[in-house]
Amino acid sequence: MKLWPWSLTCALALCACGPATDAGLMSGYVEADLVYVASSSAGTLESVSVQRGDAVAQGQRLYTLDAQAETLARQAAEARSESAGAQARDLRKGRRPIELEAIDQQLAQARATLSASSEALERNQKLVREGFIADIRLDDLRASRDRDAARLRELQAQRELAAKAARSDQIDAAAANARAARADEAQADWRADQRTRSAPVAAQVFDVMFRAGEWVNAGVPVVALLPPDALKVRFFVPEAALAQLAVGRDVALSCDGCTQPLTARVRWISPRAEFTPPVIYSNASRGKLVFMVEAVPSDARHLHAGQPVDVRLPGPPA
Repeated sequence: MKLWPWSLTCALALCACGPATDAGLMSGYVEADLVYVASSSAGTLESVSVQRGDAVAQGQRLYTLDAQAETLARQAAEARSESAGAQARDLRKGRRPIELEAIDQQLAQARATLSASSEALERNQKLVREGFIADIRLDDLRASRDRDAARLRELQAQRELAAKAARSDQIDAAAANARAARADEAQADWRADQRTRSAPVAAQVFDVMFRAGEWVNAGVPVVALLPPDALKVRFFVPEAALAQLAVGRDVALSCDGCTQPLTARVRWISPRAEFTPPVIYSNASRGKLVFMVEAVPSDARHLHAGQPVDVRLPGPPA
């Protein structure tokens, strides 16, 4: 990401296009690829743990946003997870012992009722054979006995069902709800963790853009970090000298106050002309074209973002 205004960049480019006393010497500047640390959600900045110029280690806390809403959401998700888990466990079980005991008592009552109706039918059948009562009386007794027998079978089936778990489809649905609730809980944890941001890499704090108590929108950086390997050199090469460069080749650097010669390795060459006014591409105008080149310095300890540098191109390739 560019550090300097467009006008400054254009000025540097125009300087590169101007005449030079040494045809192999180009003008350039140092630029940094900063790491901007932002949060995925908006909130009030609760605290900032670093200041500009601090050296931070990877994983060191940078700032914290207010997390009250996320804490409440996490508690709600935890409660839903517990409820869904309890429901899933309950469906895998049979009825409670006291419920089974109630069904057993109903079974005992039904057996006694069936025994009484069966004995009454048997006695009346004997009386019918002896001629004491009419046959029509037996129809009512048989109906009572069949009713009591059906009631007993019903209670036996209920007792067997009460001892088993719920249907497999119900158990699967409850288990799925439990998994969804756990996912909600994990998501709530993640959102709460996002409220505290740590350094993704070891770096120097380049800038702090907000103060504690200010509102920060989602995705807006709060801290900018400058990793040790984030500096690069940008310079502009005339079209005529472009053949002397290739990705992977080294160029020589010099700067004000640099006591030792430096080198940088070319990592990118623009495929098109940069920062020049429109020209008609002809043999007469080709000398106006410049191409932007990026190179990574071998030792950036004495370089700073925005610092002007002189770049000497290598000799023509053999």
